[in-house]
Amino acid sequence: MLKKSAAILAVSMLGLTGCVAEEEALTLYSGRKENLVQPLIDQFTEDTGIEVDVRYAGTSETAALILEEGDNTNADVFYGVGGAALGALSAAGAFVELDQDVLDLVPEAYRSADDEWVGTSGRARILVYNTETVAEVPDSVLDLANPEWDGRVAIAPSYGSFQAFVTAMRVVEGEQVARDWLNAMSEQAVIFGRDEEVMEAVESGQVDTGMVNHYYWNRRGIEQGYDNLTSAAAFFGTTDVGNLVNVAGVGIVTDSEQARTFVEYLLSDSAQTYFAETTMEYPLVSTVEAAEELIPLDEIPTAELDLNDIDQLDRTLEMMREAGLL
Repeated sequence: MLKKSAAILAVSMLGLTGCVAEEEALTLYSGRKENLVQPLIDQFTEDTGIEVDVRYAGTSETAALILEEGDNTNADVFYGVGGAALGALSAAGAFVELDQDVLDLVPEAYRSADDEWVGTSGRARILVYNTETVAEVPDSVLDLANPEWDGRVAIAPSYGSFQAFVTAMRVVEGEQVARDWLNAMSEQAVIFGRDEEVMEAVESGQVDTGMVNHYYWNRRGIEQGYDNLTSAAAFFGTTDVGNLVNVAGVGIVTDSEQARTFVEYLLSDSAQTYFAETTMEYPLVSTVEAAEELIPLDEIPTAELDLNDIDQLDRTLEMMREAGLL
């Protein structure tokens, strides 16, 4: 893709301080939810002087828009959830190469093999369940397709993290297993639009179990007190794809110093602390520790998977449409 040019910032890339005069706003296409990241973006503007024009939509919709716009895209930076969307954009040539010193801040498992995107925070898929109605959780996410869970499982298929999980299932378990599971979910699952709604449905007793990112349950526990919850969180059996550890991540679409400053900012200690303390995600930079309530990333029993291998998001969306989930 052709890249637009932009003025050079009078700002320290390492210190992230100072102000910028008469710079055009950075255009950010965000698949991340506004309530989660807008406070951090506002802080970025305060710290650097760079105004940010944010366009919020779902991760897959935002990625598709960048591909549709092509060389005429308005996007400077893409910020979304899941290696699937990030990988799909990278494979399509939508990103430019990132600086090695920035990439090196994050372990190789959570960044692009071709140096074009980098994870900014980690999240794990979990099963939340109502402790009043569920005595034992299934050993595998595949078990949720069994008749005994008919009408008892909530999912949010339009959410980018769920789509990334399905893409991972295709890679780990194979196309046919994933297709059969999706068909079963279409017939048996209770459908919601967002993970927050899934969390609320389980906590209120509307449904017995639900698949969400870990932080929805942890934030609920902090807000209400863990002892006051009617729900609990669990991982599936050892090395199950249902325990997918994925990332929120960022890639530069239109190269500029502004865009590179934004990427570096997301990996700064202040931003990583925001993820750890405010959104309850896993920081990916070693200088910042995860919240003490979280199981360490390396102890999560996830299936062996390279996030660079889950870049075929279009095929996942096609299969989900065929199953009637989108």
